[in-house]
Amino acid sequence: MTAKVYHDLREQLDQYSVGFPASESGVEIKILEKLFSEEEAELFLRLSMMLEGPEAVAQRIGRDATEVATLLERMFEKGLIFRIKKGDAPKYGAAPFVVGSFEYQAKDMDKEFAELFDQYFLEVFGTKGIGHTPPLRTIPVSQSISHLWPVAPYEDVRKLFEGRDKIAVANCVCRVQQGLIDKGCDKPREVCFQFGSHAQYYVDKGMARFITKEEALSIIDKCDEEGLVPQPFVSQDAGGMCNCCGDCCGILRSIKMHPKPAEKVLTNYYMDVDKDACSGCETCVDRCQMEAIKIGDDAVAHVDRDRCIGCGLCVTTCPSDAAKLVAKPESERQTPPPTARDYMMQLAAARGTSLIPLAVTRKS
Repeated sequence: MTAKVYHDLREQLDQYSVGFPASESGVEIKILEKLFSEEEAELFLRLSMMLEGPEAVAQRIGRDATEVATLLERMFEKGLIFRIKKGDAPKYGAAPFVVGSFEYQAKDMDKEFAELFDQYFLEVFGTKGIGHTPPLRTIPVSQSISHLWPVAPYEDVRKLFEGRDKIAVANCVCRVQQGLIDKGCDKPREVCFQFGSHAQYYVDKGMARFITKEEALSIIDKCDEEGLVPQPFVSQDAGGMCNCCGDCCGILRSIKMHPKPAEKVLTNYYMDVDKDACSGCETCVDRCQMEAIKIGDDAVAHVDRDRCIGCGLCVTTCPSDAAKLVAKPESERQTPPPTARDYMMQLAAARGTSLIPLAVTRKS
């Protein structure tokens, strides 16, 4: 019989980010049993998303500080929690399942975990696990927006790298996971960026390497060539950015299942076509990750705005310059939350959950 702690852990993880809903098969419990020991699960239930040192955690839960420090560091190494370290003083906090402990498995993931996650995605996560604003937003690829449109810094791919003290690049966890079960694509893997403390976390865990701004921009250009969608974390002050495909990316695969993907992602642009210039070559059809473009009976491209997520992949390779990316009307535009914490709080409010651990709220 499965220990109760794993069901409690599932319920706790369901409070954070896009959640961790239960499935009919119980596959999510198998995922947790593979990731967490019972001792680690018990400690996770006592952690909050507010970062704490081992001594503070030990004092709060009434355990030996050395034992707690050892356990927390082990959980960090396994990618179960977040850690920042200043000098020799580490602080730890609970992490969501997505974006969080799933992504932290990129280096150590095996086929068993990949299969369990795929089952969970197909049963739950791909259809109802992302019921509100996803943790990633879509921004236009470089050079795809007309100069007539003012572009906010948080929507400019290249400006996202300005002023960053630390930039790291890691393998795409979605392509790693899909590749392990022979469902992957041939797109580049080392294309996911982390900034600041997130970059340090990934490097400390051996999942990423530090790079310069120039190398990052070179990778961005390659991602455009390969037809990958730039998706930073949903907040304006993004802690990282993925470059995603519709074949492997959990977010894009999920919203692609929706009849109106444009409603499921925060995006402020859409593709328009100059029908007089369009040659009907189908380059844009092949590049579109949301199947939003079709060649009509008039032999020109037509875009379904309900499916277009405004990434601009169709624009940068249009041989006749017929595809244009334009800004949505002001009434349809959305401003991302300023910080990741703001996003987490807004999403928790929308989902009717709390960032305060259930172990605390149920005592009060």
